[in-house]
Amino acid sequence: MDTSLLPRTPRAPRGALAPRRPAQERVYEALRDELLSGAVSPFDRVTEERVADRFGVSRTPVRAALGRLLSDGLLVRRDGVLYRYLPSLHELTEQYELRLTLERRGIERAAQVPGAGHDRAALEAEVDLWRRRRRDGVAPDAGFVTADEQFHVTLLRAAGNAELAAALIAVNRRIRAVRMHDYLTQDRVDATVAEHVAIGELVLGGHLPEALEALETHVGRSHAVVEARAARALHLSSLPHPTEVPR
Repeated sequence: MDTSLLPRTPRAPRGALAPRRPAQERVYEALRDELLSGAVSPFDRVTEERVADRFGVSRTPVRAALGRLLSDGLLVRRDGVLYRYLPSLHELTEQYELRLTLERRGIERAAQVPGAGHDRAALEAEVDLWRRRRRDGVAPDAGFVTADEQFHVTLLRAAGNAELAAALIAVNRRIRAVRMHDYLTQDRVDATVAEHVAIGELVLGGHLPEALEALETHVGRSHAVVEARAARALHLSSLPHPTEVPR
């Protein structure tokens, strides 16, 4: 399996923005790719002024783009300054364990609680969406993480416990920044789409033990890929960087 941090699709050179798109989107995507690839040192101060000057845009779209990156968890604020987020592999493992515990409970609840089951209409609509993605194809993109989160939250919410789904949403927010690494290669996007369809169809067919096994395998594979890529990002961050600013 290709565990490279860099996507297969060609990207614009660092600092270059694609034309005819909103400045906020162009800055956001360019910086997001650099943060994910390890091209930005965790010692670099990410400021509106520097980013605006580098990309040749005003500070207004830069402010919006940095806000999105902060919300994504790719940037963190320390002492009023933004820096690239560095994940803890130990924390990542704990959050994945919590995530799997919540998602397992959704399927177990449907199997064990009398009258529980799944909301078939909601789940059918979600599975149909993923069938269309399987048919049409999906290009690698870090932003695909939001679609992945939607599938898992919908699956859990369909089991009938809104609090479990709310807890999963909170976990997803904590690990979103590192989970973006899972969608930078075509093989991982294709596998995710196929596995979502398989899990959803097993649940809809009433094959809950098989669905639970498929879910565990699916989440386990994601964890392994994300951990490997996050470890590489940590390694890249430890290398000398020409723009490091000592603290």
